[in-house]
Amino acid sequence: MSDERKRKLKSILYAIRELVDFSSEGAKQVCRDANAAYVTKVLNQLTRDGLLSRVERDKQEFFRWVSNPSCTPDNWIDSQVYGEQIKQSPEQDRPREQLLRDGAAKLTDAQLIAILIRVGVVGESAIQAGRKLSNRFPDQRVPQLADASLAELRDISKTIRKDSYAQVMAGIELGRRVALIQDQQPRPPDRIQGSDDAIRYCMRVFRRLAIDGKQEEFHIVTLDTQHGPINSHLITVGTLDASLVHPREVFRAAIRDSASAILLVHNHPSGDPTPSREDKAVTDRLVQVGDVVGIRVLDHIIVAKERGRSIMAER
Repeated sequence: MSDERKRKLKSILYAIRELVDFSSEGAKQVCRDANAAYVTKVLNQLTRDGLLSRVERDKQEFFRWVSNPSCTPDNWIDSQVYGEQIKQSPEQDRPREQLLRDGAAKLTDAQLIAILIRVGVVGESAIQAGRKLSNRFPDQRVPQLADASLAELRDISKTIRKDSYAQVMAGIELGRRVALIQDQQPRPPDRIQGSDDAIRYCMRVFRRLAIDGKQEEFHIVTLDTQHGPINSHLITVGTLDASLVHPREVFRAAIRDSASAILLVHNHPSGDPTPSREDKAVTDRLVQVGDVVGIRVLDHIIVAKERGRSIMAER
């Protein structure tokens, strides 16, 4: 269907693009093989998009091309047929590819909704529909999306049909059930008294990183004098290496928070939390610096999909 629409648009656009100050009837004469009403529709769309302007001469209306070097006939045709269709976007910009590469937590609400909608319609892509719904249900209003009817969402975006509506609602309900189960699990302690407490805390707070992380990320959690969490800070992204995790960056954040101690945290995207030689080397180096500056490194926790692991408990 897209190929046929492109062919029809191309036959009209290429026929009229050499005309100068032409009337609607003049356009239809050079597009004899096209439906007259369709030619009128194309002329009106070109005018709305600013490629044609209407001029009046001798009480008769003519169309005149407007110079727009950034818009070629082929670009305009593609915009009409595909809009911002996902399959026409660069692969690295498509929401599904971004999710697989960076994890679901990195996507915006609009991108997540676009993935649930899956397929757009002529003139509106799933990405555009995701933006419309995200704009209507922003930030704290997102939960209200679950109570919207098919008719209500259909009024917002024409991409919402029975199948896409069912997909959106199923995704929301699954998210609710996961959140409910997580809320019912034992909460980690407010104070980190040992390695078990540190693992439980990090597996909750860094759960997204443990499950969805595609690259290693190194974070610290700053702690007060009672070993209560103050804040968390991302220090570096990439394979953990002693040369990349500079003590200056680690303890700058700790000093800014007036921390008494810190937890070191990083993930293993492989799912295996076994510490590597570099993991241990980074830990030893930061422990030594912490002793000098008076901020204790309480533990170093590796989070992975199934479980977390303490390096300090194994020293």
